[in-house]
Amino acid sequence: MSEAFDRKAALRAYKERKPRPGIYAVRRIETGESWPGSSLNLDTTRNGLWIQLNQGRHLDKALQEAWRTYGEAAFDYVILEIIEEELSPFVLKETLKAKVAEWRRMLKEEACRGIGLSGR
Repeated sequence: MSEAFDRKAALRAYKERKPRPGIYAVRRIETGESWPGSSLNLDTTRNGLWIQLNQGRHLDKALQEAWRTYGEAAFDYVILEIIEEELSPFVLKETLKAKVAEWRRMLKEEACRGIGLSGR
């Protein structure tokens, strides 16, 4: 009987979790080449991305082609930044947009210097 109670408590706790918005990257493990993006819920984004990529439906053509060439095992999902502060939906959307642009610039500079995300 206590097993059912623990299960219910765990389910309730899961449902009450607040989503974590922020910036992520799909990273090619071997080279560190990265494709950053934003999400309102970083904890659930990876599954959706992998489904899109496996079905050949991702909108980023370069990422989709790399996925098709190297396969799922060549990539991982990296959380780059979590937005901790409470923001209105509009401000959050604009903040995420600005942060993705910032991360794209930083990752491009790192790639030019040959650094990549391997240490993160």
